[in-house]
Amino acid sequence: MEAHKPLEKPDPYAALRYREFRSYLGMRFFFTFAYQMQAVIIGFHIYHLTKDPLALGLVGLCEAIPAIGIALYGGYVADKSEKRGILLKIFSCVFLCSLIMLVVTTNRMHPYVPVDYIVPIMYLMVFGIGIARGFFSPATFSLMAQIVPKKLYPNSSTWNSSSWQAASILGPAVGGLIYGFYGITATYCVILTLIGIALICIFFLRPHHPTYIPKESIVKSLTEGVHFVFKNKMMLGAMSLDLFSVFFGGAVALLPVFANDILNVGSEGLGFMRAAASSGAVITMLAMTRFSPMNKPWRNLLIAVTGFGTSIICYGLSKNFYLTLVFLFMEGAFDSISVIIRSTIMQLLTPDEMRGRVSAVNSMFIGSSNEIGAFESGLTAKLMRTVPAVVFGGSMTILVAGITYMKTKGMMKLTLQEINDQQN
Repeated sequence: MEAHKPLEKPDPYAALRYREFRSYLGMRFFFTFAYQMQAVIIGFHIYHLTKDPLALGLVGLCEAIPAIGIALYGGYVADKSEKRGILLKIFSCVFLCSLIMLVVTTNRMHPYVPVDYIVPIMYLMVFGIGIARGFFSPATFSLMAQIVPKKLYPNSSTWNSSSWQAASILGPAVGGLIYGFYGITATYCVILTLIGIALICIFFLRPHHPTYIPKESIVKSLTEGVHFVFKNKMMLGAMSLDLFSVFFGGAVALLPVFANDILNVGSEGLGFMRAAASSGAVITMLAMTRFSPMNKPWRNLLIAVTGFGTSIICYGLSKNFYLTLVFLFMEGAFDSISVIIRSTIMQLLTPDEMRGRVSAVNSMFIGSSNEIGAFESGLTAKLMRTVPAVVFGGSMTILVAGITYMKTKGMMKLTLQEINDQQN
């Protein structure tokens, strides 16, 4: 009899062994670093000028409206176009918007740009970044599937999300510290440098020609992507669950209010608060390269969303800065599990020729739910004050998870292999 071969241990660095994937991660890391820095200083600067929590919500709305409005078309373009060229145009647009915000916020421009004009100009630039983002998600989602083998999708999704979260740790912390010690002009200079590095990383990617050549009208092509998502129960369920949980759990947009008015820790403390959630996320994601949550993905997804809502409630009720950091850490940890499960399900169930359009639908469901959730949090904070608004959002997130559990009990025991078999 032949001796049984020992089972090979999964290689946690498998996707990283592909040079092009490393360039892709570098691009995502530096762009996200700059994006997160910009997000934290835009929020704090606008709140500093207006002292209005609703103004923070409007930042999210200005980005969400164009991102949602252009998303389906962005997915169509991503499917039928060469990916590297799209990314170069996207990053150039973001660079230009950031450059304009640098100019209008610098002290030397105050004699020429009245303070009353600064906030509207910043809203307009955020709107421009939202347009670019409508193309960014479909392009990167479809590109990643072309640079790693299908069997490495779970591993590449984990590293991709870990890279994003690592940048999300450094971005808010570095942005808050530079803004606090050196001012907004220095912060924008660093942001522009990071976007420039991300642009350089794109040149290390090979041109990837489209796997989809449209033979029908754009309307029919877009409709195919929407129909594909809506007829796939698990994909639609994952998107819907994340949409409503993030919508009601968008309390992170109110962190400037907590930092400035409740905990009194200023922009430096705000940077650490934003980084705490991302720290929990990246540490959890690194652990998941060895301990995958995909053994019972739907069950684990519901547990993660429930933990996410609970952490939000605790963060809203906390009056201690260090305890708040702990709860934000937990929020990021639970959110990262949700991200890994959802992104892996999407990669497995989406045909190559539809990745851009499916990612566009996902962007409409989830990619902009953070910004719409930020608007919801800003509006509820305006109506019922900050702390009750955060507690309300966390409670609604738990309620959404409970309702989803009651309606999807049959999916609780599905394994990753069973999900993969649905495609085949």
